[in-house]
Amino acid sequence: MHMKIQLIFILVVLIATQCQRDPYREGGKLYAKHCANCHGDNGQGLGELIPTLAQADYIGQNRAALPCILVRGLADTIVVNGKTYAGQPMPANADLNEIQVANILNYIHNSWGNQHKDFTLEEVRKQLETCR
Repeated sequence: MHMKIQLIFILVVLIATQCQRDPYREGGKLYAKHCANCHGDNGQGLGELIPTLAQADYIGQNRAALPCILVRGLADTIVVNGKTYAGQPMPANADLNEIQVANILNYIHNSWGNQHKDFTLEEVRKQLETCR
């Protein structure tokens, strides 16, 4: 009987761990779908047209604007790591929900040498209220 209880416990733990989402992995999948075509698989950008996300000073300096930029796009001139980008506007991703936005931003914030504090869902929600 004791063995049966242990087996059931192990089964429950395995099922529970397989059902939990991994936000970092989800962010990576969403990044691949919505961002990598322009910013590259490794966040390297595209020469003079599209800025790098890898070790980009813009990310740390513009934290509050990032959720809105991701959802609404960006047509302004920006400076990233001392390089000016003015030519290629970033398209909007209006179909992303706040959880997806947080997952993408947290993926970017912890990839390619970036080491920034994770976004909370509440922080993303609050920022998106200012731009929608």
